Amino acid sequence: MTQRVTASILALTAALAAPAAWAADSDPTVLEAVIVTASAEDARTVGGSATFLDNAALEVFGHADVNQVLRQVPGVFLQEEDGFGLRPNIGIRGSGTDRSGRVAVMEDGVLIAPAPYAAPAAYYFPRLTRMTGVEVTKGPGAIKYGPLTTGGAINLFSTPIPEARASELELLGGTDGALRAHGWAGGWAPLGQGLEIGGLIEGLREENDGFKTLDNGGPTGFGIDDLVFKLAVRTRPGAALPQSLELKHQTYDETSHETYLGLTLADFGDDPFRRYNGSQVDRMDVAHDTWQLTHRIALSSALDLTTIAYRTDTTRAWYKLNDVRNSAGNGWVGIGTVLADPAAYADQMAVLVGADGFTSADGALRVRNNNRAYESEGVQTVLTARFDTGALSHQLEVSARYHRDSEDRFQRDDLYRMDDGTMVLTTRGVDGAQDNRVGEAEAWAFFVRDVIRTGALTLTPGVRYETIDLTRTNYALTGGPRGAPLSVIESSVDVWIPGVGVTYDLTPSLRLVAGAHRGFSNPGPGSSVDPETSWNYEAGVRHRSGGLDLEVIAYVNDYDNLLGACTASTGGGCVIGDQFSGGAFVARGVEATAAYDLGPAVGASFGLPVSLVYTFTDTEFRTSFSSSYEPWGNVQAGDEAPYLPQHQLTLNAGVRFDRWRADVRLNRVSEARAVAGSGAIAAEDRIDARTLMDVAGSFEMTDNVALFASVQNLTDEVYNVAFSPAGARPGAPRMAMGGLRLSF
Repeated sequence: MTQRVTASILALTAALAAPAAWAADSDPTVLEAVIVTASAEDARTVGGSATFLDNAALEVFGHADVNQVLRQVPGVFLQEEDGFGLRPNIGIRGSGTDRSGRVAVMEDGVLIAPAPYAAPAAYYFPRLTRMTGVEVTKGPGAIKYGPLTTGGAINLFSTPIPEARASELELLGGTDGALRAHGWAGGWAPLGQGLEIGGLIEGLREENDGFKTLDNGGPTGFGIDDLVFKLAVRTRPGAALPQSLELKHQTYDETSHETYLGLTLADFGDDPFRRYNGSQVDRMDVAHDTWQLTHRIALSSALDLTTIAYRTDTTRAWYKLNDVRNSAGNGWVGIGTVLADPAAYADQMAVLVGADGFTSADGALRVRNNNRAYESEGVQTVLTARFDTGALSHQLEVSARYHRDSEDRFQRDDLYRMDDGTMVLTTRGVDGAQDNRVGEAEAWAFFVRDVIRTGALTLTPGVRYETIDLTRTNYALTGGPRGAPLSVIESSVDVWIPGVGVTYDLTPSLRLVAGAHRGFSNPGPGSSVDPETSWNYEAGVRHRSGGLDLEVIAYVNDYDNLLGACTASTGGGCVIGDQFSGGAFVARGVEATAAYDLGPAVGASFGLPVSLVYTFTDTEFRTSFSSSYEPWGNVQAGDEAPYLPQHQLTLNAGVRFDRWRADVRLNRVSEARAVAGSGAIAAEDRIDARTLMDVAGSFEMTDNVALFASVQNLTDEVYNVAFSPAGARPGAPRMAMGGLRLSF
């Protein structure tokens, strides 16, 4: 696969080499009807909170990890896990972070989670390296996407087909055997009969040996191959009925030696990058395919229709340690329980460590093959009409989406012995004997929004309607071919999700912003809990003058019913897939961004851009309850939510000359708690505060060749990012990358 990616990049780069701009900017013209913002400028004008990071912003540090990129967006919360962003945990404005399961994640306007309705946990996440834009929508704008509107939405824009023939190639290497080879080539050409044909091929290879060290020296890194093909036909400028048709196919393969097994606090203090021998066979294999067909037609200068048909298929098998045999030999102890109290579980701890000379009983370690297959497909269409009624101008959008998805679990448990630091298989389980079920969702969604402008006032009312049918089919845990279902659990949800955004220009440079909308997240198949619902409000100001861009937004997300879902990634301790009600809950905060170029202000002939991103957050459970959902536990009214730091601050500063630039970024995150609570945070529950510094620089040797280098976590700060899934987990240490960027 690596050879295929490299050959494709090089061959197409050579074939289509031609003078071109340095980079392909995000060009979502084909998608503009199905997105909220298409540029940073759009984000400043929408009636609600939105951030758009364009290609220029993404290139500065060249991050492949979405966690690094989203530090640039206020109101976003990140629970790091593997240090590379392979499976990010993202929350927005107080929503849960686990596997980004409370955020609508899209690529090119299409829901990209393996099963967005039935199982929205993001066990696949697009790589940021091949993206040219990132849109984060909060507030009333988020109801355009759905079905998850309690927090917000993230839309990623893949490399577009460039207007002129062009190609790029990036070759970077770095610490821990890091390698990144990324390239694309494409363009448009006349086809005859008033048509043009366009195409793009893109390839990405990422690999890293990993920054953690297994006690027995085994692998801890990852490798990813990602290929994208686009083929399009469009009418030439001036056509009576302008339209375009674009086919996109993307395929992704990942092998990563990642684990849920962390460290005890004591061992974390001694060596945070250690891995116990009990995790040596842990491995994740992911395969993901996307097909997307997008048609856009301008029926008139004031009326256009965009339709997208899509399908994604994802298979993942995460083979990983689940638990350890108890001392009596008649049951199991979860790995999180062992690491939380190693003295009480000394026998189990010895098995996890697997020291030299130690041999356990047969079957002392239970490893689960979390084998799942996902399907997701649908059709969505948006009709956009622009017209006036008296003094009012309108941009009316009417959309519909049919969607179905499913998650198929067919899992087994294998038993191992620890023998002198090596895990030895003693009993192979039977596929389907551990978990054997299918969760399905079928949904119709309808959305209407009108952007109404008159003078200094813009009013954007909208409403979304979702009707969702959920089915969970349980089969006997006997393995082998499936027989008749043991049980079929069906449920349905119908919901109206209204929202309204308002902007008012007090002066040409000062704009007031306000909005309110209904938050909603559907329950999973087989769940008996009520949907997650909330009322979300925001208000603030945007200011732009003299080169200064400033925005301050205050928000309140008031939940009627907060949901938590039991997953292995939250620590287990409950039946995987079960959902829990957290009752009334509120998240409130302030988000601020500011950007200014000091260069012109001080009379310099070069640029000195500086910017700030700050988020203050306060959370509170309003009801008391007990839950086997580990991040909550025994909650008292007034407790704070887990994994939501009170303060987050990112400062950026750079210097820009014609041929070179240098940038530094400081990110400060205050401490947070791993389990809901109040008052001082105990050491075993404390997620460390940290201040991280990244630096990057580039030098254009010619118009087509540039040198690039970056260092992440320059001061090599050591910090604990989580106690889930099990034990303390480190953030990424100092990592450096450098190499060439070529354009043709």
